[in-house]
Order: sequence, then structure tokens, then C-alpha cells
Amino acid sequence: MFTVVGTPGDRRVTMFADACRAEGAGEPRVVGWPDVLRGADPAFGPGTLVRIDSPGEDPEADALLRGPGDPTRVGGGAAWYAAFRAGLERVRDAAHRSGARLLGDPDEIAVMFDKRLCHARLQAAGVPVPPALPEVTGYAELRARMAEAGERRVFVKPAHGSSASGVVAFQTNGTRVKAVTSAARGPGGFHNSLRVRTYEDEADVAALVDALGADGLHVERWLPKASLDGRVLDLRVVVVAGEPTHAVVRTSRAPMTNLHLGGRRGDLDAVRRALGEDGWRRALDVCARAAACFPGSLMVGVDLLVGIGWRRVAVGEVNAFGDLLPGLTGLPEGPAVGADTYTAQVRAVLSGKATPCAT
Repeated sequence: MFTVVGTPGDRRVTMFADACRAEGAGEPRVVGWPDVLRGADPAFGPGTLVRIDSPGEDPEADALLRGPGDPTRVGGGAAWYAAFRAGLERVRDAAHRSGARLLGDPDEIAVMFDKRLCHARLQAAGVPVPPALPEVTGYAELRARMAEAGERRVFVKPAHGSSASGVVAFQTNGTRVKAVTSAARGPGGFHNSLRVRTYEDEADVAALVDALGADGLHVERWLPKASLDGRVLDLRVVVVAGEPTHAVVRTSRAPMTNLHLGGRRGDLDAVRRALGEDGWRRALDVCARAAACFPGSLMVGVDLLVGIGWRRVAVGEVNAFGDLLPGLTGLPEGPAVGADTYTAQVRAVLSGKATPCAT
């Protein structure tokens, strides 16, 4: 019944397969991203339900997407995006020829993987987002646009990055600069690491922003985040079939809260108390509105920023593959109580609540 375009053996694929078996849907077939990227026909069967999943951290897929090189290197996002879009189109064409149905619209996935397009779509729909600066291609432009906008603190994001790769939390008082990022500078350039570090030498900051600028940048105002117990926080909210089903609090002492960068899961009940019931409902409504901008996607993961004072929320990003949250079960008031994110999706499809998109 199900076919997954993903990386064989990856946790995402195995956890989705576990959910399929548990819900009586059988073992899903797996089509490897490397095969798709080389141009092989996925050959879906008629009526197959096709889940498009992340290429993950597979070195073979990364080399086909970005070209040969160290998989940890920063940059190459434009090449990655072009190859990824071509792969998405190949999957869509194969589904159309065979009469298969997609659980995620390839065009919507492509928008979510371009932070500029995603931000613009959310803003046009009235979803609260941090204000964005005009596009920049390097450090000199960044400083000029910040001065024009009167901004002293911004987040600089690679247009096509994921998992905080190359993201820079940048601030200046006019003469001194400070940049917090997971990118480490070495003899061969910048590489992603699992440790957040700080640069205060302007030459280092300029070199990083210039290296990232060739692939396109999205720059937005740094929204000061609420905190608990001395750690700033945001939320990853999973929305399945239009309804928020799961939420995890991500906390950190650094501006980036990503769990793989040393962030920790926080106390969701404490966050709900701080927001109040009206604030919590408003936060979930914003996430549902963000997901509604992508109606052809069974699932999206919404990164929800909560401002200091607990009154303001804004959407930082919408993630096409934002459901890798092992051990997390559904919200007590939602439709996925006791179920993980993958089980919630399988149930939504099998129950008819989610309609796979036509090709």
C-alpha cells in the first residue's frame, strides 16, 4: 500500500515502517533517493500511496545532490536544491504515470525548502512571521540592509539549508560584532559541527556570510525568545491532516535550539501554563494556519517562536520533514493521544481523514 522515497535503513524510514506494520498496512516498499537522483524510474504501482521523505544524511545522496566533497561542508545549497527539485519532479512524474497518490505535494516541499519562498507564502496568508530584510548576497550587503532597516540583531539563514546548517545569529552595536553559529572554520573552509560557537572577529564573520551568500540567503529580525530556567525556547509543532497533533519544547542557552546542537527537550506543561489556555490555543491556531498554506502535504513541522512576555508568537520555519521526534506522543487534547508522529500519519490516511494529493 505504502511506498517511501527515502534512505533505506534511516530512522525516518524504519519508524514509518514500524507504524505501517502496527496499523495493519503491511511493510512499505522503499525507493532509495540515490536511485531517484540518478534518474531511475521509481515504478510505483497503481494506487500506491507514496511518502516522500528526507534524503537524510546519506553520503551517497549528498554527493549526488551537492556534488563530491566532505558531507559536513557548509555551502552548496543552490546545487542541492536544483538536484532535489529535479528528483521531486521525477517522483511526481512517476506517480502520475502509474496512478499512484502522493502524501506530500512536490511543489509544496520545494517551497518549504526555500526559506525566502516559504516566508513570503506565510506572510501573504497573514501568518505571523519575523520581518525579513531584502535579499543579500554577502556581508557588506548584510550590514547595509541592517543599517537601512535599523536592525542590530538578525538571523542569517541559507536559503536552502536545514538542521540549522550555516545559520548565523548575528548582532552588532555598530562597531563590534558577534555571530553565533554551528559552522566551524578550518583550513578547507567552514564545516558543520555539533557544537555552537561564537565569532567576534569581523573578518571571520564576513568570510562565513560571504561563503554562504553565493547560494542565497534569507535574513530576518531576531525575535527575542521567551525562556524558562535560564534557557531560551521555541516549539516544534507537528501538524497532521491540518490539525496540530504533537509538540515538543526545544530549549538552549544558545540562540539555536536544535536538539542535535545541544538543545534539550523542555517542559511542555510549563510552557502551556506560561502561555495560558488562550495563548496556547492561539499558538496552535497559528501552527494550523501555517500548515494550511501547504494543503497538499499530509504533515508539516512548524517551528513556533514564542516572544519574551509570552504574548507574541511567530512562525520561524515550516519543515517538510519535521516529524523525526522519537518517543514523542500526541497532545492530550488532539487526535493522536498515545501515538507517535508516524502512527498519526498512517492512521490519518487509513481513516480517510487525509486525502492523498492527485498528480
